[in-house]
Amino acid sequence: MNSIKPFCDKIRRRDMLRIGTTGAFGLGVTLPQLFQNQTFAASHSKDHVSLIVVFLQGGLSTIDTWDMKPDAPTEFRGEFNPINTNVSGIQLCEHLPRVAQQMDKFSLVRSFGHRDSGHGPADHYVLTGYLPGAGFNGGLSPNNQRPAHGSIIARQLGPRGSVPPYVCLPKAHNSAGASYLGSAVSPFVVEADPNSPSFAVPDLVPPLEISASRLEARQSLMATVDRYQKSAETQANRKAQALSTYQQKAFDLMTSAQTKAAFDIHAEPQKLRDEYGRNSLGQSCLMARRLVEAGVRTVLIDHTNWDTHFDNFNVLKNDLLPYLDGAMSTLFRDLADRGMLEKTFVLVTGEFGRTPRINKDAGRDHWGPSTAIALGGGGIRGGQVIGASDARAEKPATTPHGPEDLAATIYHALGIDPKTEYRTAEGRPMPIVPGNGKVIRDLFA
Repeated sequence: MNSIKPFCDKIRRRDMLRIGTTGAFGLGVTLPQLFQNQTFAASHSKDHVSLIVVFLQGGLSTIDTWDMKPDAPTEFRGEFNPINTNVSGIQLCEHLPRVAQQMDKFSLVRSFGHRDSGHGPADHYVLTGYLPGAGFNGGLSPNNQRPAHGSIIARQLGPRGSVPPYVCLPKAHNSAGASYLGSAVSPFVVEADPNSPSFAVPDLVPPLEISASRLEARQSLMATVDRYQKSAETQANRKAQALSTYQQKAFDLMTSAQTKAAFDIHAEPQKLRDEYGRNSLGQSCLMARRLVEAGVRTVLIDHTNWDTHFDNFNVLKNDLLPYLDGAMSTLFRDLADRGMLEKTFVLVTGEFGRTPRINKDAGRDHWGPSTAIALGGGGIRGGQVIGASDARAEKPATTPHGPEDLAATIYHALGIDPKTEYRTAEGRPMPIVPGNGKVIRDLFA
């Protein structure tokens, strides 16, 4: 699958950020900056639940996967058939056989939806809980008018140990930024594909073949350059010297066994890597498990391109769904086998669903009003279906749930009060969840 294929709006969704730079809104930060910023973030860290978001950018066709309508007319129901799962009475798509056998570990919300069917605004809505307002530009990187879930979590809970609290991989989504919360809680961006044979994390972990002596040589070179900065006893120079403390911490982390263990995906058993799938989505899910195991609080996986306007069924059957089947099923099983599922909240979602009616190109178009999301771990009781869509998956048929409710549910699961609010520099209150957002309590029943 070509992960940089343009979406229907002609915007390439590759992140324009590069490690080592900081945008005006603080989407990405270098490692020394991250250490410096974390000094001012939350100072008391507790052992809360972690979050993994598997974001299927472009829009998963949930009528063909999580919420099939086999009794609907042909032009709605599509080509796929449902199969039984390991939970009696719940069926999923025939092309997700491995996921079907893990149904007891996650639940579905089939009455989910919202009022925007455009990629950029819908992305922002799902990843923050807030529908963007006037002036929003989905093509900007970052484009946040409100902080992403990961930044809120980083602000409220702070880091665990030396690892960053919020990580994006294999790149940064445009709506993954911190907005008014600033760079202190921006995501650390891996900016590399874990499926690559030469995978290494720029600016965080050097390629594993680089020896400690070579790193020490680089540090020596940096020290030579730094001597020029220390030639004048100015206030600016004293600030530079303070920053060098964080540079040293970054160097120490780069050479630490703990960091290498967390980011060295090559240390995983070959059999397990094969089970996740030798593709970007599969290896990103495996890396996410490694990161939360090491203490990262939020991992956002951005996977494209699920924008199936054309040849929807062939693309899903032969390309996208096999990746999802291996990655998602193995992630839930692996977390459970390691005793991590209760401490890891997993969300699998796109920004919206696809149109119930099949279009003239054998595809499905954008559809915000009705979709379904999968959630498991973090205290959620698996093997449930919450709510329902109508007979053709055109709209929710039961109590509707939206991105506001999803945000409240995520924060609740991680021990954060959804009614928390911040204040801007002008003193304006900024709630982390819109006033109408409610925890989806049935998930925890």
